[in-house]
Amino acid sequence: MIKIICVGKIKESFYREAIQEYQKRLTKYTKLEIIEVPDSGSKQPRYNQQQERDAIMKHLKPKDYIITLEITGKAYTSEALAMHIDHLTTHYSNLVFIIGGSDGLDEQWKTLRHEAISFSNLTFPHQLFRVLLLEQLYRSYKIKNNESYHK
Repeated sequence: MIKIICVGKIKESFYREAIQEYQKRLTKYTKLEIIEVPDSGSKQPRYNQQQERDAIMKHLKPKDYIITLEITGKAYTSEALAMHIDHLTTHYSNLVFIIGGSDGLDEQWKTLRHEAISFSNLTFPHQLFRVLLLEQLYRSYKIKNNESYHK
């Protein structure tokens, strides 16, 4: 099972449509759950990070393999990510991807996560990044199953 825990809601309909499409496509390969926790909305970034961390933690289980998505994480090619996810899913029943809020992730995640992954050194809107993550997960399953999609 793959669980994606995100801070904030998707407001734009075009992002929601893209997310729904990839959710539908991924059901062929894995069980997928997307959990949205509220963004804190305070003017104090550190407070926001702590509040959002606490909200995310409520959705974690002891056996979850936790992957934070961060600029400073490890970068993969699509093929390497597919192999990595395949390896992880044979050893862990639940992969949890965490997308933080606009103030980033609390420092405590460095001790809570199993690994951090980066998609780019660029900064993306959180709504768009959710679409990117779903697309790369879908691409990973297509690659793993030797199905046409990845070119």
